[in-house]
Amino acid sequence: NMASPALLMRVVASAYSVSEKAATIVRSVMAAGDLGIVEKTGANDLQTKADRLVQMSICASLARKFPKVTIIGEEELPSDEVTDELIEDGHCEEILKKTCPAQYTGIKEEELVIWVDPLDGTKEYTEGLLDHVTVLIGIAYKGKAIAGVINQPYYNYEAGAGAVLGRTIWGVLGMGAFGFQLTEVPAGKHIIITTRSHSNTLVNDCISALNPDSVIRVGGAGNKIIQLIEGKASAYVFASPGCKKWDTCAPEAILHAVGGKITDIHGNSFQYSKDVKHMNSAGVLAALRNYDYYASRIPNTVKQSLVP
Repeated sequence: NMASPALLMRVVASAYSVSEKAATIVRSVMAAGDLGIVEKTGANDLQTKADRLVQMSICASLARKFPKVTIIGEEELPSDEVTDELIEDGHCEEILKKTCPAQYTGIKEEELVIWVDPLDGTKEYTEGLLDHVTVLIGIAYKGKAIAGVINQPYYNYEAGAGAVLGRTIWGVLGMGAFGFQLTEVPAGKHIIITTRSHSNTLVNDCISALNPDSVIRVGGAGNKIIQLIEGKASAYVFASPGCKKWDTCAPEAILHAVGGKITDIHGNSFQYSKDVKHMNSAGVLAALRNYDYYASRIPNTVKQSLVP
């Protein structure tokens, strides 16, 4: 008789299916043509019908299964009853079959915090840059990101009619990450990936100081971490506030599960307890390999301008 899977594995297995449901909502809102865009704080801070529906779907689906887990999402939610078609009750069997890392076997529901970004890269979504878009579900324990799911609803969307659309990447610390091919940037190449729509002098000064071979500007924190783990970029550098805990939790777990590192610009770890402030006010620095090389080259002027 097999022992029932550890809570963490059940949460990750459910989050996997919940993210796939989220992806179908993201694609159907886009296909229907009315995105229902509202500006939150300005033209670079948008919310669409997809953000709202997906958040309702993810939070309600996970809360039904794991009522004592704290779930924190980007969007403010109306307290309406969530309709049944938004609920995803399934789970990924393959994840349940894997052995939970020993250090996480005793976790209780009330010790977990789930950080949800229902649609990371909203601005890009509204502009049709669909490969930038991700759905992020990060799972934290004792303030640390320990597991995550990144769904890319439009992965492969440029591959033509017969292509399978979308993919789900997931990972657990101490186990690894799955759903993609881990690749490193060629040795000696320094390709920096950074923000597309939130640039400023500080952001650009910081990048110049790293003397990169090239700079990629894209939307979405989830998307940037995928570029790191697939060998398209060597470091993600963002010398500005603006990124939030729900942007970094899932990507951090996946990056750390494959031996990478993400911190703020000062090198401090991000904290994911339920009572932390939501803003990562001291920016982001991440790399799959050679994190120390990039960290050592961040100018002091940049560090002094960003207060944790």
